[in-house]
Amino acid sequence: MPFEDRFGLALTTSSSAAAENYVRALDLMLSANIGGEALLDAALDADPEFALAHIARARLLAVQARVAEAKEAAATARLLSDRVSAREARHIETVALAIDGNGPRAMAMLEEHVAEFPRDALVLSLALGVFGLLGFSGRVDFHEAQLALLERLMPHWDEDWWFLTYLGWARIELGDIAAGAREVERALDLNPHNAYAAHARAHGYYEAGDAEGGARFVEGWLPGYDRRSQLHGHLSWHLALCELALGNAERARALYADAIRPAVSHAPPLFNLADSASFLWRWQLYGESPPLNGEWEEVAAHVQRFFPRAGMHFADIHAILAEAASSDDPGARQRIAQLAGGLHLAQGPIVPGLCAGAAAFARGDYALAADELGAALPQLARVGGSHAQREVFEDTFIAAALRAGHYDTARTRLAERLARRPSARDRDWLAQTQ
Repeated sequence: MPFEDRFGLALTTSSSAAAENYVRALDLMLSANIGGEALLDAALDADPEFALAHIARARLLAVQARVAEAKEAAATARLLSDRVSAREARHIETVALAIDGNGPRAMAMLEEHVAEFPRDALVLSLALGVFGLLGFSGRVDFHEAQLALLERLMPHWDEDWWFLTYLGWARIELGDIAAGAREVERALDLNPHNAYAAHARAHGYYEAGDAEGGARFVEGWLPGYDRRSQLHGHLSWHLALCELALGNAERARALYADAIRPAVSHAPPLFNLADSASFLWRWQLYGESPPLNGEWEEVAAHVQRFFPRAGMHFADIHAILAEAASSDDPGARQRIAQLAGGLHLAQGPIVPGLCAGAAAFARGDYALAADELGAALPQLARVGGSHAQREVFEDTFIAAALRAGHYDTARTRLAERLARRPSARDRDWLAQTQ
């Protein structure tokens, strides 16, 4: 009897142990839990020619930013593609194209693949999330594109914890918070250890302006999650933002020191940069005490280690925060020059614009910062990430407009935000415009 994965798709392997370990590993990967790599290694020990285990391992390594190892594993899987089914061969090639960095070809193949195999979760997962093929495509409507893709495939999925997680999260990001939260809560009921669902639920609280509910939820869920797992630092970041919104500044600072900053986080380098840089920037922006000696320098050192040159846009817009805030003005200017000097980015001129605006704000040129950031905001979604992640640039724009005396501009933006959700900070800022 042929082996199948949890989604009813056939697996080309002669080993029951290999198939079992692969299925378990895939669930850990799809729920952002540690342990998948060891299970995939066990699957390959049982069947060294198990092509899908090789490509799953490649995907896991790529998420961890172990690029050379990921490409080697993908190459091994490709060499085995002539020994597997047509479905598995296209699965392998789609994942391998994403690892190669060929997003448009990978996305085109993914669309073709899921039209025929809508329950091929690992392939479908490539398109989803804030750093997925759609999120980093440069499309301003990537949230809408994700939801449209998922709704098209809904009839094939029923009550699956992984699918419900992303369906609910897509709705939350587009403002349908109540419906999205219900789907995410069903996903958590089906798999309480699903960190992606916990993350999506945290977003629901954030988008509803319910910092107290968000803090209570994350604080209750996080202790059972291994801190070595992929989203521990990011969920801690969500909790820290809730604490800042509640006025619990020292609690937020303790979370940063314990779980978010580069020296302690187990997150992939890009995740860690975005979380640590944006937290410290917000800390200063919201008028808390100055960062402790060495905090910005630690993040800047992380930038130099992993992202010394411009070219990965989401890293660039956070690297500039560290470079500008740590008084590395030459480094900030060099990054902006590299971005403006002919780098082809799908996100277009919005990336150098955001970087220039942040650098101007750090220099105290608030009028220029407001102009640069204001020009970028209408297409801010092109950089990917979530609303919560991108909001640091909207907050910086508002703070710049207030400090430059552009009160009408700040008032208009704040009124729009307060119409969407409550925020004590936005109300305080609005009072400053009067």
